Amino acid sequence: MSEHQNPFLIPYGTPHDTAPFDRIRLEDFEEAFMEGIRRDNEQIEKTINNPEKPTFDNTIISTEEDEGYYDLLSRVSTVFFNLLSAETNDEMDALAQKMQPLLTQHANDVRLNPRLFERICQVHLHHRKLTAEEKRLLDNCYQGFVRSGALLDEAGKAKLRQLTEEASMLSLQFSQNLLKEQKAFTLDITDEALLEGLPETAREAAALAWDEAKSQESDAKSQKGWRFTLDYPSYSPFMTYSTQRELRKKMYMARNTLCTHDNSENNLEICQRLVNLRREIAQLLGYKTYADYVLKRRMATNTRHVYRLLDDLIDAYKPTALQERNELKKLFAKESQKLKAEGQELKMQPWDSAFYSHKLQMKKYNLDAEMLRPYFELSNVIKGVFGLANRLYGITFKENKDIPVYHPDVRAYEVFDKDGSYLAVFYADFHPRKGKQGGAWMTEYQGQYIDRKGENVRPHVSVVMNLTKPTADKPALLTLGEVETFLHEFGHSLHGMFANTRFKSLSGTNVWWDFVELPSQFMENYAIEKEFLRTFAFHYQTGEPLPDELIRRIVKSRNFMAATACLRQVSLGLLDMAYYTKKDEFKDNIIAFEKKAWKKAILGEQLKDTCMTVQFSHIMAGGYAAGYYSYKWAEVLDADAFSVFKRHGIFDQKTAQSFRDNILSKGGTEHPMELYKRFRGGEPTIDALLKRNGIKKTKTV
Repeated sequence: MSEHQNPFLIPYGTPHDTAPFDRIRLEDFEEAFMEGIRRDNEQIEKTINNPEKPTFDNTIISTEEDEGYYDLLSRVSTVFFNLLSAETNDEMDALAQKMQPLLTQHANDVRLNPRLFERICQVHLHHRKLTAEEKRLLDNCYQGFVRSGALLDEAGKAKLRQLTEEASMLSLQFSQNLLKEQKAFTLDITDEALLEGLPETAREAAALAWDEAKSQESDAKSQKGWRFTLDYPSYSPFMTYSTQRELRKKMYMARNTLCTHDNSENNLEICQRLVNLRREIAQLLGYKTYADYVLKRRMATNTRHVYRLLDDLIDAYKPTALQERNELKKLFAKESQKLKAEGQELKMQPWDSAFYSHKLQMKKYNLDAEMLRPYFELSNVIKGVFGLANRLYGITFKENKDIPVYHPDVRAYEVFDKDGSYLAVFYADFHPRKGKQGGAWMTEYQGQYIDRKGENVRPHVSVVMNLTKPTADKPALLTLGEVETFLHEFGHSLHGMFANTRFKSLSGTNVWWDFVELPSQFMENYAIEKEFLRTFAFHYQTGEPLPDELIRRIVKSRNFMAATACLRQVSLGLLDMAYYTKKDEFKDNIIAFEKKAWKKAILGEQLKDTCMTVQFSHIMAGGYAAGYYSYKWAEVLDADAFSVFKRHGIFDQKTAQSFRDNILSKGGTEHPMELYKRFRGGEPTIDALLKRNGIKKTKTV
């Protein structure tokens, strides 16, 4: 048997140099991390000891083009931290706890290196004539060092190191706590009568989860049962269809009190400390608040513009949202006589919302998710989404089973451009499992760039989701909402796959945070377009297309509870801003502070024990701190952009090519508004969004 070689330290030898997941062992990571740090330091020493005058080429490009021999740290970090989200275990978590402080310390060593920064400053002041992309890189590089503390005195740098290292560890702990707590909860049912109201798909999935769990137990018995979890494909149908109000309450309270309990997974103190650490970092760097620090490099530019957007949305949507809630309350009141007879309280509670929303949707539109599931079989949805990309941009996808994957659920595809040339590798990871975070996201295993030899190194992108799993009797049948999720993440992946820039740090999704959601949210628009649905929505058993009548109901109901959904997003934006506009030390009780912070966007009564903050990964551990407003900011852009396609035709290739050339391929090489205006011919307005959502009031952003 040959001796194991660390795959990170040798050429991968895989198709398109993809990550060799099948050869990576846990112990390989630490060795590669340490060697990567050593090589990084070696390269930095080489740069700062260069006797030649600092130039853009020997300093800025030297720090940017960290390729080949010096690319090790980037490669191992990318694989490790992607797996930490998608396929972790206790050993991986322990290694992350060990490596995170070392990696943060190394990042600080680079950004706080005075000799390296001195060279960058000289280039910033005196450089040759640069292209627009080179100017952008130089500005990003200089600002990156400044915003990481390069201008601080030694005492300030020491303080910054302490703050950033602590924040890094707490963000990691936050995520690990949330995953453990979410996966620990199960609702096990052995009395079939308690499944009343649940559709067959939910019952089958729960039976499969039960059988899978019991097969792992040494004293497993053959008792029939059903297991429900807090993973979205299990939680959402239960809350929507179960007639068992007390069980809905149990599920709701479990989901909405995660990480608040008196145990090792409690995130309350972690969140409070993270808010304070980020405030201290910002103030150390000369900003009043962390939001001021973040928004300096965003399209919104300042907190005033963010609050104006959120307040405008409240003004525009709240009247309609109140009407929606009143409709729901009337329906609840009408049906509450049955609850009264059962001795239950007659007040509508949060665990009633999804259940009665479904009833109201059926009453108004005779439509629900289960009617559509048979037409959204996963393999057909994949064909539809890939077909949409082909129709718009001419690209094609071919599964390649020789490309290693990190779990059997993952599929790997080669992507080819319209001229037949290789464009990218695309990974798709569809279903929930034990070691996988909830939600959905797009990531990369390799970013696009042009190397020193002039070769266009193509990206390896991945979408990770938690969609409905197949059962023993049925393939994976998705809801329309899950189709929208796929389209959303696929939009991000197109942003990555079409990247065509010289520098990796400017390619693909490396754009300002309030611009990054445009390509993803843009794709969601297709989910209810008849012309698109006609390409893939066929009954998984009969092959019959989705009936025109169902499509008509989908379109008619597209704005069902839309204002309520808008206010939900706005409330999260308000909560985010409330934390990160703090100027003084944050000492408040997290739960009480949360309820006050988003109150003007909340329609119903808030329960005293529930808490979103402690599970709000976006703003605590996911890079959206002082940036959650980005979803609504980008929604204005995506509605405005899709209005162009609606005018010219939703599959119009000329419009699509313009979108690709001006937005998807440009990454962060220019200011995002300039890119958008080049596509649109002007700045966006909120009109298209209000029209799409059926809100009559219009305002200009």
